[in-house]
Amino acid sequence: LQLQHSGRYHCRGWVDTWISQDWMESVPVTVTVHGVPLSGVSLWAQLPGGQVGLGNHLVLTCAVATGTGLLSFTWHWGGSGAALGTNPHRELRHVGDNDSGHYHCWVSNGDSEEESVPLNVNVLGEQDPRAGADR
Repeated sequence: LQLQHSGRYHCRGWVDTWISQDWMESVPVTVTVHGVPLSGVSLWAQLPGGQVGLGNHLVLTCAVATGTGLLSFTWHWGGSGAALGTNPHRELRHVGDNDSGHYHCWVSNGDSEEESVPLNVNVLGEQDPRAGADR
């Protein structure tokens, strides 16, 4: 059963009695199919703990445990309100110094919206911003 199956339904059958024979139709009923709200949005990295070496490749994945409907995804980094992408996967091809931080995804099905717990990405080998400050 899917959301688009909502509507009015009736049944029709052949009735054969000693008085008459004819097609009969039931009283229509309204069926409303409700979507299941989103829950259990999770986020994980292909590498354990979200640690990745400078210049390497990292894929983050956003998943939903339950929920129905057409899912849309948005990715966010740090406190930025700007969306980084709209796929269930976020690919960082050549991880740079400025890619460390908290990533999270939002999932929507048109009826409900759910946010993942942030995942901290730690870029290994990144330059310490204080290095060279005295030079």
